[in-house]
Amino acid sequence: MEKRNYRARAKINLALDVCRRLENGYHEVRMVMQTVDLFDELEFKIRNDPDIILSVDSKDYLGDLENNLIFRAAKLMKQQYNIQHGVEIRLKKNIPVAAGMAGGSTDAAATMLAMNELYELGLTREQLMEQAVGLGADIPFCIMGGTALAEGIGERLSPLAAPPKAVLLIVKPPIMVSTQWVYQHLQLNAIERHPDIDGMVEALAQGDLKGITDRMENVMETVTEKAHPIITDIKEMMLGNGAMNTLMSGSGPSIFGVFTEEDTVRAAAGSVDQTLKTKGINAQVNITGFYNRNS
Repeated sequence: MEKRNYRARAKINLALDVCRRLENGYHEVRMVMQTVDLFDELEFKIRNDPDIILSVDSKDYLGDLENNLIFRAAKLMKQQYNIQHGVEIRLKKNIPVAAGMAGGSTDAAATMLAMNELYELGLTREQLMEQAVGLGADIPFCIMGGTALAEGIGERLSPLAAPPKAVLLIVKPPIMVSTQWVYQHLQLNAIERHPDIDGMVEALAQGDLKGITDRMENVMETVTEKAHPIITDIKEMMLGNGAMNTLMSGSGPSIFGVFTEEDTVRAAAGSVDQTLKTKGINAQVNITGFYNRNS
């Protein structure tokens, strides 16, 4: 096998709680993470020389090659498993950049999975997840995929029941949010409400979509939404157009709304997009759904 195509799917947080700040500067979190069927497209080819060649259809995404997660994941695999051949990677970017949807992490996860197959390493997903922790806290989940409870710094993962079928509207306004900045401004002592994570886990087990959406909550909103009121505006637009509930994913700024009907979500997407355009705001608007490999 000398060529492999991969779909690297994004994630959202159905619930996100930050428990405490750790002595090493990281934060202990408790989250319910969910893969969605919005994906980047990657092509991998074995090279005869040892080089790692990466090309992307979006120059803004590539940035400093040495710090790019795809490049770092490929380099890690080559070094860890003594791979002599290089790899050529082409990326078509569909997931919004810097959106709180693990776009970079899922591309790195796809790179590790693809190189495992290309070079016939025979590694399990669990082994790849262990290797990925040092690259980024979201990468192990992106390798596993599906629905999971994430604890620790996000690396301790417990598979959960998949949610019932739903349609998602995801809107990413044209603003940039630094996860580090959000954590720096997160006032844990001032947070009055924390997500009902245990209730969310139970609602998933029961297949109760309303129970899931009623418990959607993200403590990061106390920082990002306050700094960027457009997030509140978009949430209100979605709710006014039939969303069961809305939530910001990760540290933002992407917002997703959960709908039950395809027609309703398409009408909502058009309404939100048009309303934002009248304000001079060009947002990235996507319609997708939950994604679980075995469901």
